[in-house]
Amino acid sequence: MTFALDETFFAFVGLILFLALIVYLKVPGMMAKSLDDRADQIRNELAEAKRLREEAQHLLAEYQRKRKEAEADAANIVAAAEREAEMLTAEARKKTEEFVANRTALSEQKIKQAEADAMKAVRSAAVDLAIAAAETVLANKAGGAVQSGLFNDAVNEVKTRLN
Repeated sequence: MTFALDETFFAFVGLILFLALIVYLKVPGMMAKSLDDRADQIRNELAEAKRLREEAQHLLAEYQRKRKEAEADAANIVAAAEREAEMLTAEARKKTEEFVANRTALSEQKIKQAEADAMKAVRSAAVDLAIAAAETVLANKAGGAVQSGLFNDAVNEVKTRLN
């Protein structure tokens, strides 16, 4: 058997040397270490992603709870505002009714006062007219001596009332 030194032999020797060099330089260990590091990194990233997901779910639940509380608070505020609006409306209605009643009473009082003033004016005019008529009648029927006596009697009566 003869071995021929052909290209296949040199390719085989090159392959063996290459594999020996790879083993000597510890490339499989470095590759394994690199793959292990990469696996650890992926494992850590997965754990971090899981932690972040749990945290996000916790935050989501908290925000949903806060949203429900805010909705309940908003409903309470709306209900309180409606009650307050109803109270203000009732109070305004009551004040308006009181105002109208006061205005009506004041108007009725003014009308009664105007009627009383008109009656006084009519009576005063009637008295003035009666006095003028009495003067005319007395002047026509009584002479100067009677008029003078009546005047003196009236002056004396006024003096006695003043004293």
